[in-house]
Amino acid sequence: MKSGLKSAARMAFLVAVVLLLGIACAQGKHDAGASVSAARETIAASMASEAPMSKMAAAELGAAPRINAARAMQYTNEVTAFGARPIGSANHIKLEQYIVSHLKGDQVADDAFIADTVEGKFPVRNILAKFPGTKEGIIVIAGHYDTNYPLRNTGFVGANDGGSSTAILLEIANQLRGKKRDGYSVWLLWTDGEEAVKQWSATDSLYGTRHLAEKWQKDGTAKQIKAFLLADMIGDADLNIERDANSTPWLEDLVYQAATKLGYQSHFFARTTGVEDDHLPFMKIGVPCADVIDLDYGYENVFHHTPQDTLDKLSPKSLQIVGDVLLQTVWMVDAR
Repeated sequence: MKSGLKSAARMAFLVAVVLLLGIACAQGKHDAGASVSAARETIAASMASEAPMSKMAAAELGAAPRINAARAMQYTNEVTAFGARPIGSANHIKLEQYIVSHLKGDQVADDAFIADTVEGKFPVRNILAKFPGTKEGIIVIAGHYDTNYPLRNTGFVGANDGGSSTAILLEIANQLRGKKRDGYSVWLLWTDGEEAVKQWSATDSLYGTRHLAEKWQKDGTAKQIKAFLLADMIGDADLNIERDANSTPWLEDLVYQAATKLGYQSHFFARTTGVEDDHLPFMKIGVPCADVIDLDYGYENVFHHTPQDTLDKLSPKSLQIVGDVLLQTVWMVDAR
């Protein structure tokens, strides 16, 4: 009975809004545009309060798809089960194979090279899955899949730091696969060699993205990138995404607008800090970037880069929030 009354009330409300749209269209081009925009926002707010949104309604509003949080959490579980996954390890190779096995039928490429590090030479492999769009340009969604090298023999499994970012990209691939994109092409990028092999510095970190940014700058790909969205440490059950002072302000603003549109704004930008992460090499060559990261992992960051970074600290709800916001941001970049 309650659901029936709710549906009837909602239908009456939408009819009223449709009438408003009709009145707006008779007022002239300038005023009508503002009225129509306001009306659409009102419809969006009304529909957003009712879950789940139908596929037809989502399409009409230009809303992005939502991820499957249970599946994303399962991927995180499976990735973490490999154990430590630093560059040069057997588990790292197994994880590469795991990622690629989930991308069968997709357009997959890689950027493989040998990194000369302070601890010797290591194979590094950035993995790409490309989903074509109808607009000229590329949106990159990235996250690293390697785990901390210095902690390789401590029992560190990187459930959040390396596991969650690997998993969220696999789930986003599920949402893009087999669907025509009316916006920009989306490239999913599993970055490698993000972690330092000895001690974090400008030269001992970000091996994969430093190499790829240089490559894309030389071949012209960088000029085609409309937005670079980085996900890192996004599974924390107590999710609080920082506003990153080292990211592009307008794109950070768009991330927050996407979070607000979805009702997730309370998990975003209570703090501002400058983060050194995989986006920095792309920022340096002029690519618009936003780092979506919860860098405060546990009270006073007690779990970060410790063997306490385990699955029990994570939540599928956090993966849901970040996955949804990333996809909504992509859809909003499309509309710019």
